[in-house]
Amino acid sequence: MLEQLNLDQALTKAEYQERLPELEERLYELQHRVFNAGIPVAIVFEGWAAAGKGTTINLFVAQLDPRGFRVIPILPPRTFETKYPWLWRFWLKIPARGQIVVFDTSWYRLVLIDRIKGTASKRTWLSAYQDITEFEEQLAADGAVIIKFWLHISKAEQARRFKKLLKTRLTAWQVTEEDAAQHKAYDDYLIAVEEMMARTDRYHAPWIIVEATNRYYTRIKVFEKTIRALEARLSAANGELLSLPASEPA
Repeated sequence: MLEQLNLDQALTKAEYQERLPELEERLYELQHRVFNAGIPVAIVFEGWAAAGKGTTINLFVAQLDPRGFRVIPILPPRTFETKYPWLWRFWLKIPARGQIVVFDTSWYRLVLIDRIKGTASKRTWLSAYQDITEFEEQLAADGAVIIKFWLHISKAEQARRFKKLLKTRLTAWQVTEEDAAQHKAYDDYLIAVEEMMARTDRYHAPWIIVEATNRYYTRIKVFEKTIRALEARLSAANGELLSLPASEPA
């Protein structure tokens, strides 16, 4: 599936600059409507190292009211966190009613990074799929909006971005040993990602694949898909017919 994507999709800088302000304004408006309606929103950003997760998240939250959102970066579990059921630390970070929580990587680490690195046994990561689907089902049943983005780039594009980042000390730190290992095992990760999507794509928690070669296209698609999801949820809650943004990326 992922290998068949058209990763050359792009927007020009002029198109991007023309469309972004309206989307930022609409997202800001929807944030307040979500808050007033008491709807929790969980937005998951997964994808390849150097695919642009961090920069996209920075732009995404830049115009939001800081009282109504949190950004949660997910790292390997700390010592005390390993003493609890593995999803415990994520339950502590779920959005409150009316709050938007953005996860910079997520509970999917176990079925991707830990699976490929071998730090989780096959039995562990296979059983994790059931835990994940039940976790997301419970959030959705309680009224949460769940949006999951996978930012996709080719192995060649990832190598090009790593090379650019490694040119200077100011950015070289962004390429970690874990990132380099991911690039080396790109084909294995690709298999894991395909399986992850097949097992966890649900109506209430869909995967949205973002062709991330062109940063302008990436950002606009993330905004528009989020706006569409929030409008749909508010429409269902209020019985209203809300307009969708025009000219959404394919």
